[in-house]
This record gives sequence, structure tokens and C-alpha cells, in this order.
Amino acid sequence: MVASSPAANSTEGSIRLLIVDDEPALLGLLQRYLERLGYAVEVAQTPQAALAKFESDPGRYACILTDLKLPGMSGEEMLKQMRTRRPGLHALISSGLPYQPQSARTGFLQKPYLPAMLAEALERLLKGASKASLPANTPD
Repeated sequence: MVASSPAANSTEGSIRLLIVDDEPALLGLLQRYLERLGYAVEVAQTPQAALAKFESDPGRYACILTDLKLPGMSGEEMLKQMRTRRPGLHALISSGLPYQPQSARTGFLQKPYLPAMLAEALERLLKGASKASLPANTPD
């Protein structure tokens, strides 16, 4: 566990993340890495599966990590749907293509990236947030 990560500093349990990517090998790699940093991680291979997990408990996740290009719906569109239920939801979008986030609660990580770059991007995005979860109705 990395002592400087928000997950490592949490006294109320791990910060829960949802990772959405259509590449199973990448999902497994990211899940194992982030769990070693102390995050609680759930994964989904499609936007539809991610939306189903999110809809069951919109306050469950502190942050959504998603690829920009997904089958059937973009990561950006999926986040827009999630934010109709929870406007203050934090997200980190990754892509091999250039992208400019439209929300202060959305970060961007250009592919390819190193694991340490992911950890740093998450820390920046979640800095100042509650250790266990983010408020459900925080405006952008």
C-alpha cells in the first residue's frame, strides 16, 4: 500500500472505484494494481454493465475510471447518464486520442500511461474528497 494514496489514508474503509474498459486483460491489471494501493475496485466490460452496477447504488463509487471509446456508448455518454443521478460524481477518462474534459470533476489520462501516473491522477482528482465516498449531490 502506498502511504500517500487517499485509499491508504482512509479510516472508514477503502475508496471504491468502478473501472470500465472493454479489454479484459487491462481491467484485471488495473484492478490488481489499484487494490494493492488500497482501493476497493469493481470492474465492468461494457457501459451497460457499469450503468447497472451504478444504478443499484449511485453513492457507492468515489470515482469512475473509464475508457473514452467503449462498445455501444462512449465513456463520456455513460458518465453523463450517471451524473443525472449523481451530479458530483468524479471520473477519470483515458484514451489514446486527445480529449478535453468538460467538467472540473473529470480528469484525463492519455494512453499509454504508467501505473504511477494513474495513481497520481486519481490522487489529484480525489484530493479533498471524503475518504470513503464523495457527496452524492455535489454540483460540478
